[in-house]
Parts: sequence; structure tokens; C-alpha cells
Amino acid sequence: MHGRDLRYFVTTAEELHFTRAAERLFVSQPALSKQIRMLERQLGAPLFERDPQGVRLTPVGAALLPHARRVLAAWDESWAAVVRARSEQRATLVVGMSTSPGRGGLLPAIRSRFTALHPEATVRLRQVGWEDPTAGLADGAADVAFVWLPLPAPERYAWTVVAEEPRLVAMPDGHRLAGHEVVDFAELLDEPFLALPEAAGPLRDHWLALDARDGRPVRVGAEIAGTDETYEALVDGRGVCLLASGNAPLLTLGGVVTRPVRGLSPSRLALAWRAGDRRPLVQDYVRACRQATGDPSA
Repeated sequence: MHGRDLRYFVTTAEELHFTRAAERLFVSQPALSKQIRMLERQLGAPLFERDPQGVRLTPVGAALLPHARRVLAAWDESWAAVVRARSEQRATLVVGMSTSPGRGGLLPAIRSRFTALHPEATVRLRQVGWEDPTAGLADGAADVAFVWLPLPAPERYAWTVVAEEPRLVAMPDGHRLAGHEVVDFAELLDEPFLALPEAAGPLRDHWLALDARDGRPVRVGAEIAGTDETYEALVDGRGVCLLASGNAPLLTLGGVVTRPVRGLSPSRLALAWRAGDRRPLVQDYVRACRQATGDPSA
């Protein structure tokens, strides 16, 4: 028995009129009648009573109808799932980031695992300014994003931590503390700091280390929204800044040094996505990320 035969039967049962059913099915009335007769022969019983007063379901037809509808509904749902999966395989996954999450070949390791699952999908990296701490998740410009924690409105997102790194301080190489091997954060309390834009919210506070200041106000020497701006502000002596140890090579290009800071909690880099986003491309990228980082929950 073919799904087409069940669809012909259900449509005819709903119309109780062969001509109207044929019109709905875009087939000729004789072709429909022929298919119904073939189905009846397969089942060994008539499905419709045909007389001058019209068409009626037989007891066998009435018994078959609800089951036929369920079979067709299940088939339609499965076909829709196939279409969605094919579409998603050909789709583009946008990965947002504000700084490169290089860190030991992390991106290639994730990509190879993800591509094995979705060979037809395209992964597009999107650089986002530091004024958006969600790296494109908040406005839908990114499907997943490498972000620094904490995130604003954390209930809107889910994440998996990919790196935990100490916070360093970057300063001009002529700074009074540049000769220290390790700097106590207490020695930085009166220094002007380079700050993320206010739109960065709790992430701005994190890189200003408000959690370690015991309520003492911070001096902001300048606002920075990118790596180049930060480097220029450091060389110009407008302030010092905290950064994750993995990002130190981005700033130590000459004239700038970094030093470990005693008394600060580490920074955490995470792959984040919108809470409740169950799309296969998103979830498989997350899974690939967890496998690449050795996360036991992968």
C-alpha cells in the first residue's frame, strides 16, 4: 500500500464526492476511481458505498479513516523534518567573536568536527566590536559566539567555557611597574584604566576588576572598542588595561608589556548561544566545541 493511495482515500472520504476529491488531488476522476478500486481489492473489502444518492463510507472505510489520517500526518511531519535538515545542511552558521579565540588551534578543531556532521554547511566568522559583549547574539547577527563572561542578561543565553585564563595587566614598557615580574592589584588601584564602552555592561566592569576594588572608584583614562585602539592608547600612556593571558600577543607588538596580576580571579572565554535554540547546526557546533576542548559532557 502506498501513501498516495491513503491520501486518495482520505480526500475522497472528506469530500464524499469523487469529482471534488479528484479536483483537490489534481487528478482525473476516472484515475481516482481506479486507485480507490485497487485499494479496495488490496484490502479485500469496499471502502465506499456508491449509489444515486451519493457516496458514503462503509464500516471498513470508517474504521480505516482515523488510522490513515495518522499515517499521513506522520509522513508529512517526517518529510518536513527531512526538508528542514537538508536546508540546514546547506545553510550558513554565523560565528560571532570580538577577539580571536585562537588558543591552540581551537577553531580548526571545532570546524573539522562540525564539517564531518554538516559537510554542506558554511561557517562564517563575524567580527563584532567590543561595545556588544554578546558578539552578535543579542541582535541575531550571530548564531553562536565566542564571548567573555559575564554576559549581560545571562538568562537569555547558554554557554560552555572553552578557556579559563589569568588576567594580566598591559602597560607601556616605560611604566613604573613594568620591571615587576608580578604586579599586586593593589598597586594598580590608582592607575587610569582603559575601559570598554559602557554598552558592554558587566563585561566592562569585569575588565576594570570592580570585583577586586572593595568599592574604590576606578579612574578611566580612555574608552577602547578594539585591539588597535587599545594598543595605541597603551603606547600613548593613557592608561593600563587588563586582558586575558591568551590575548597578550595581540598587544605586545612593541612598546607594550604584560605582567601577571596577583589578587584577581581568572577570565573565562565561552562559546555561547541563545537559550532554547535547538537548531541542529547550533547544537552540533556546540557539541563539536565541547569535543575539541575535552568537555566530558560532549
